[in-house]
Amino acid sequence: MITRNGLGSLHSLAATLLVWALASSGQAAPLHRAATPRVPQAPAAEQKSLRAGRVPQFQALPLERSGQNHLLVRAFINDKPALLGVDTGAPVSAIALTRVAHFGMTPAPANSEIPTRVRINGSFAGVVMAQGLRLGALNLIDEPMVAVDLGSSSKAAKMMNEQPIDGLLGADILFPTAAVLDCRAQILILKVDPNARGTAPGVSYAGFSRVPIHVSAGYNLYVDGALNGKPAKLMIDTGAYGTLLNQRFVRSMRIPLRDTPFRSAGVNLKQRGVQLATISKFAVGLVNMRSKEVGVIDLAGLVHGGMLDASPPVAGLLGSEILQRHSAIIDFGSRTLYLKR
Repeated sequence: MITRNGLGSLHSLAATLLVWALASSGQAAPLHRAATPRVPQAPAAEQKSLRAGRVPQFQALPLERSGQNHLLVRAFINDKPALLGVDTGAPVSAIALTRVAHFGMTPAPANSEIPTRVRINGSFAGVVMAQGLRLGALNLIDEPMVAVDLGSSSKAAKMMNEQPIDGLLGADILFPTAAVLDCRAQILILKVDPNARGTAPGVSYAGFSRVPIHVSAGYNLYVDGALNGKPAKLMIDTGAYGTLLNQRFVRSMRIPLRDTPFRSAGVNLKQRGVQLATISKFAVGLVNMRSKEVGVIDLAGLVHGGMLDASPPVAGLLGSEILQRHSAIIDFGSRTLYLKR
């Protein structure tokens, strides 16, 4: 059963549950010209340490967990404080439309190799530039971000008396920095020095089960699983408040559905109703999670490229409550998901 920080904890809080879905049609991911990190530039106060050769190889950042079960990181955009949602389901990083002017961001230049707009969930969105995006000691220069409507997120945060997010940290930054995301400890480790060798220090995988991650052309992360014995793929999505299965997939297995008062909101998508289903055998890789109560929505528009009808199909989004409960560690460098049984 989904309990704390999942569907069951939100009955008295908000009727809209958020999925920060930025699934693209392929051309949006990545926005960068190459899947390697650019040399980070340190703030002025750290230049002395840089000249002395004391550039940190890795940066560990503490994360916060919102009332909607999203992981948040503190950052600076053009030297102004920013709150970003860490979204493994987003192939590109994003900024809220209402915050573009606040951070002094400018449209992507038409004569550059970076597109001026991309197609997100069926609609076009403009690309803007952050002259500096700082995450701890990592400072990315001229970072492209997609400007999207995050109004539903702001409304939900207001209902919960929380600070609205300013944008999303997506896979286009998490992959080049070989990020390690510890969902239970709520820590994000980024590689600051692109020439650093080895893996992130201080991370132990003892007692974890290793699940290979498949990366699609659209820069989404998928793992192999099985639902009631039927093979399926699941998108790793920390932007989803809980694990969500595709309505058509669940119905095809003749699993009973139960209605709820909740609705799910995604970027550039209409709200859609959320139902509940109980999966008696839920497995990710070799990790058998036994009976699980999950949300069920129509994932059309969120999962592209015919993957909902592939063999095996994408059955849903592996969301925050399972990732937290099984102490998930997402290693972007090795493309591996680690889970505890």
